[in-house]
Amino acid sequence: MLMAQSDGNPTVVIVGRPNVGKSTLFNAITGTRRSIVGDEPGITRDRIRGQATFDGRPFEVIDTGGIIPNDDDLIPSNILKQARKAFDEATQIVFVIDGRTEITSADRDLAQMLRRLGKPITLAVNKIDVEKREILTSDFHVLGLQPVISISAEHRIGIDNLLEHITADFPVGPEKIVEPPKRPIKVAIIGRPNVGKSTLLNSLTGTERAIVSPIAGTTRDAVDETVTVGDQDFVFVDTAGIRRKGKTTLMAEKLSVMMARRHISMAHIVIVVIDALEGPTAQDAHIAGYAHEEGRPIIICVNKWDAHPTRKTKEFTESVREELKFLEYAPIEFISATKGTNVKRLFDLVQSAQEAMNKRVTTGELNRFVDYITKETNMKVKYITQAGVRPPSFVVFTDKSKPLHFSEERFLINQIRKHFKFGPTPIEIKAKSTPGRGRRDEK
Repeated sequence: MLMAQSDGNPTVVIVGRPNVGKSTLFNAITGTRRSIVGDEPGITRDRIRGQATFDGRPFEVIDTGGIIPNDDDLIPSNILKQARKAFDEATQIVFVIDGRTEITSADRDLAQMLRRLGKPITLAVNKIDVEKREILTSDFHVLGLQPVISISAEHRIGIDNLLEHITADFPVGPEKIVEPPKRPIKVAIIGRPNVGKSTLLNSLTGTERAIVSPIAGTTRDAVDETVTVGDQDFVFVDTAGIRRKGKTTLMAEKLSVMMARRHISMAHIVIVVIDALEGPTAQDAHIAGYAHEEGRPIIICVNKWDAHPTRKTKEFTESVREELKFLEYAPIEFISATKGTNVKRLFDLVQSAQEAMNKRVTTGELNRFVDYITKETNMKVKYITQAGVRPPSFVVFTDKSKPLHFSEERFLINQIRKHFKFGPTPIEIKAKSTPGRGRRDEK
């Protein structure tokens, strides 16, 4: 059974119209860079979650997308839908408003909508970074919300006053250190824009955390959700679609690429989503290369398979292997994220990849493997030792003074993978000559 994780802590929801500084406030409270911050309005589209503690009181923070009430455009309506789900969870709501501008009709409409919720609301007048501007705070009492607290999220002015008020009734967290649960498996979902990454996240988690629309590039922030299957937690991170550098001109898109690459480096496993209708492309290979370079186990998901005209898996597999030659170790799963077809299989694949990534081979097993290689091939391997995991790496000692040829290295990697059942994880090999051997060969 799948279920979204909840820690039971109070929840603070940050809300406001676009570009008033909600994401900057979220980052200031949580001490992270989870939300993208920039000058373009509407950068945050999905709900972004974080954890924070003030004066020993732990709580969850949710950063919502910029809301424009009564706007019928697809993205604003989806943002409003996401925000309403956050309001249901809210213990406290922080309504952020731009203190450098006059009150707008959107501000008034949003204040009216929030009052109807019947939940505690604090009006945070942002961008008040000098004393003389504090006199402007009184103008915002007309919205009928109490209290009104002036802050500057960028310069961290007034943040403690704000937190002192909103957390006053929150319970103090336990003083004893609680033993952490079984380590969760972090999975980054990557791919080109509009291949179905957000739909896959929603299907995997059984929620609607990520906004899904036919507009390419809807996801800009990385959105994550924790799911428990049995006794194992999985943290799935839906990253923004990675575009080619030549087509990445907007600041928000460039930041999304940087954040996506950061989440790849932080992930244990990476799911690369390919559009079945468009087929594997050079850009898919470019994106998958990021994960391969980081040494992460990779699972290839061919999405929208239910809409493929022929659904011939063998032919499509061959085309994927041809385009992504360096991922011969990566399993391919054909799915429909919309219908949920084969999606649950990914949990087993992820768990297998995690086990393979951390697998260690004993010295005795490696010695027997060396005997096998020596007898079955012309390679003269003296011995092999495992240097590390994540990814599994091996040092191979040979009688050669020169590095292994590429074909020899690839042969050894394939044999190690097959012999020890490493599965969908990259394997690294470093060859060394036996000490002193190179000099004798030169005489």
